[in-house]
Amino acid sequence: MIRLKVNGSARQFDGEPDMPLLWYLRDVIELTGTKYGCGIAQCGACTVHIDGKAARACITPMKEVAGKSVVTIEGLSVKGDHPVQRAWRELNVPQCGYCQSGQMMQAAALLKEKPKPTDKDIYDVMSGNICRCGTYQRIRAAVKLAANSRNHARPATGTADQNGGRV
Repeated sequence: MIRLKVNGSARQFDGEPDMPLLWYLRDVIELTGTKYGCGIAQCGACTVHIDGKAARACITPMKEVAGKSVVTIEGLSVKGDHPVQRAWRELNVPQCGYCQSGQMMQAAALLKEKPKPTDKDIYDVMSGNICRCGTYQRIRAAVKLAANSRNHARPATGTADQNGGRV
């Protein structure tokens, strides 16, 4: 019996210990926000947090998450108001949206580790997540916006200054 937490709820799994976490999330407990992309940890569509660190669910066997905490896009924020989620909405990042849950989970892990990432930090960490639509500029801009909103404790939507510009 494998015991773990998923999005804060205690769960158990009594199946094949080598089954990928991705299939447990999607097929067993029906959390379909985590996507299947390549199956070899190269695209990032299946990115989740395991004990706070970004990980690829497609290659993580269930036996490796025993006793651990897994957070999926559904658990990133109950209200959908995590700074990354707000920034993604404000900048209208997705086109098709398929990769976006993995992109957001990777970005959230980056900001947890480095609240004030440099452009190089963002590029280096996010380059492992593929977007077939090519929204990389918007993704990087959203990561920066999320970092600024976290660091300055202001809403991601911003406010107007006296000259009508965003602050």
